[in-house]
Amino acid sequence: MRIGIIGAGNIGGTLTRRLTALGHEVRVANSRDPETLADLAGETGATAVWAKDAAQDADLVIVSIPQKNTPDLAPGIVATAKPGAPVVETNNYYPQQRDGRIEALEDGTPESVWVSELLGVDVYKVFNGIWWKYLLERGVPQGTPGRIALPVAGPDGPAKDAVLALVDELGFDPVDAGSLEESWRQQPGTPVYGTDLDADGVRKALAEAPRERPAEFSA
Repeated sequence: MRIGIIGAGNIGGTLTRRLTALGHEVRVANSRDPETLADLAGETGATAVWAKDAAQDADLVIVSIPQKNTPDLAPGIVATAKPGAPVVETNNYYPQQRDGRIEALEDGTPESVWVSELLGVDVYKVFNGIWWKYLLERGVPQGTPGRIALPVAGPDGPAKDAVLALVDELGFDPVDAGSLEESWRQQPGTPVYGTDLDADGVRKALAEAPRERPAEFSA
């Protein structure tokens, strides 16, 4: 696939490395000049581009940036992807640690619903609860005992099927986590976040998630 990645931090950079290794054509951008990604491009074979160009004609787009920076993305930044291309977002809201107070999220809007509204497209929440080093190193073949599972929340249909398949290709068991409105079940502080569970464990953790945002992840 042709994949556009907006954001080259721990998760965005790791996905650039993993996806190019799997043979996908990756265009990656950060908030600065493409030349600042010369090392990553040289290491992986990805093409460093301006953020406005990352999604151009992409089969899939990944947005992986600090939550507080989402409103700063240019309008329509993912609209140049191919029709029906899924847009994945990996972000988390860390009000005390990084992002400051975002009123809509404090009022209960799920983080990825807020991102979807800002981007103006449906999004799929995944890769937000796994440590980047595990994402880089712990993908294993399907059927391997103890394979880490990753929840995927978002609208049903071919786009979701493509995201689930990509998770599997990366070496993790994909678990359908329901609609985007249910994506609060995998936000920071929930039972599934950062726990590296198998598929059955992920389903149980999602079902047991409390609706109230934990104090350590509230402003």
